[in-house]
Amino acid sequence: MTVTVIGVDGKTLPAGASAALDEADLVVGLRRQLDAHAPERARTVELGSIESVLTDLTVAAHAVVLADGDPGFFGLVRTLRENNVRLTVLPAVSGVQRLLAGVGRPSDDVTVVNADDGNAGRAVNVCRARPAVAVLGMGPAELARELRGWRRTLVVAEDLGGPDEKVSTVDAGEAGTRTWRDPSVVLCLAEAERVPPRGWIAGAQPLTGGWALPEDEFAHRDGLVSSAELRAIALARLAPAPGTLVWDVGAGSGATAVECARLGSAALAVERDPMQCLRILANSSKYGVDVRVVEAELLAAISGLPKPDAVFIGGGGEAVVRACTTVEASRVVVALASIDRVAPTRQALQAADYRVDGCQLSAARLAEHSDGATRLAAVDPVTVVWGVR
Repeated sequence: MTVTVIGVDGKTLPAGASAALDEADLVVGLRRQLDAHAPERARTVELGSIESVLTDLTVAAHAVVLADGDPGFFGLVRTLRENNVRLTVLPAVSGVQRLLAGVGRPSDDVTVVNADDGNAGRAVNVCRARPAVAVLGMGPAELARELRGWRRTLVVAEDLGGPDEKVSTVDAGEAGTRTWRDPSVVLCLAEAERVPPRGWIAGAQPLTGGWALPEDEFAHRDGLVSSAELRAIALARLAPAPGTLVWDVGAGSGATAVECARLGSAALAVERDPMQCLRILANSSKYGVDVRVVEAELLAAISGLPKPDAVFIGGGGEAVVRACTTVEASRVVVALASIDRVAPTRQALQAADYRVDGCQLSAARLAEHSDGATRLAAVDPVTVVWGVR
């Protein structure tokens, strides 16, 4: 027995769909899809979850499942296959394709995220990090509220496949105050009118040039920039990745935040010095990443910041470490120039139920004497303490 899955986009059904429906003795779908396409003689079952109709599908002689757009794209094809149902799939145009075509925008640079099944936080973080993201499974108003503090434009296709289908382009502030019709697909853009450069891989261009970049690759003041060696170990412990949010506290030039953003994480830099904040913006622009800069003392700003997955603390003292243990981050990494601060930092992390580890990081780089001979030049040592939970 093979189940036919038919994509529905509100327009003409895909080739072969009419014949499959004519033969069907069972049609499963949403009520609006059944009303529009199910033949009168077939038994119909309104779709709640796929698991609830598996028995019906396996006993029917000719079963058809109706689904929105392309059912193989974040759709029910995966669930059916996971339950060993043999399928013939007749896809329609996906909601993402229709939205992008409706605004005349290329699609190959757009990252697509699905906010269903507890993934809303990760989906929002991708929107904070990437310049062009299509969001499924999350309403535009909710998304807009979560993006507060990031400058974004939302392109919304609402009532997809319905009589009132409409595409609107609004800023995130307006999107958060409006009522939107379901179903909808949202395109989140950092620059609404920008045409992206041509790439070679769909969704997002991969990182090039490595990480733990040399200090001179960042604008900084009087050498006040984290060393490449420190950033290498910090990145390993912070584990930045798409879908995560990293705070860089006492960010200085923002080198760690920029490195996290280049690895796909959303990044937020907290720095009290306005000149350093300008340097963070310059470094972010140089590498084509979006780092949100908060010009403030962390203790004054912390209550209004979105919850991070990881925190890097490059400065701020014991009170800042204690505050960062309260924000539910799964990883906290602290760089300490003073050995006297190691014990209080470990105690603060342990008191917050983190598993604590650390190391002293010492490095000596190859350098040249004036006569051309090679020597080792020591980099200032730093103690790195991290907590994981």
